[in-house]
Order: sequence, then C-alpha cells, then structure tokens
Amino acid sequence: MARMTEEEADALDELWTRTTPAIDTSRPGYFTQHMAHLIEVDNLTAVWLRAKADAAHTTPAHIIGEMVRERMVTSAG
Repeated sequence: MARMTEEEADALDELWTRTTPAIDTSRPGYFTQHMAHLIEVDNLTAVWLRAKADAAHTTPAHIIGEMVRERMVTSAG
C-alpha cells in the first residue's frame, strides 16, 4: 500500500478540518444499541461473577444468562 506524501496528508487534513461529515442521527447507531445492554453491579457481585466465569472458562455474561434462564424456567412452571 502506497504511503501518502506530506502534501497529500496536508490536503486530507485540510479537507476534514473544513468539512464535517454528515451523520444520520434519526436512528440509533451500533454502539447506542449495544451499550444499552450494559448493566451496573456492585463490586462484590462483579468479583463473584468473574470468579465463577474464570472457574467455568466462560464469560460473566454467560453466567448471568444461565442464571436468568434458570429463573425464567422456575417462574414459568
């Protein structure tokens, strides 16, 4: 891949400095949609989840998912 010359880099910098890209704000983007999935837990819960996940060679999200599904099954029955 060819590298930019100083002149090309200056021209590109000038272009992005003078013009602002159009951003569609009428619908949420990827990070807005996926950051909504974050939850805040206290430190003890975070440590416990990390320990359980490490012991099971999985992720805290997987541990939480299993717990939620178990609770859903017991509450449905």
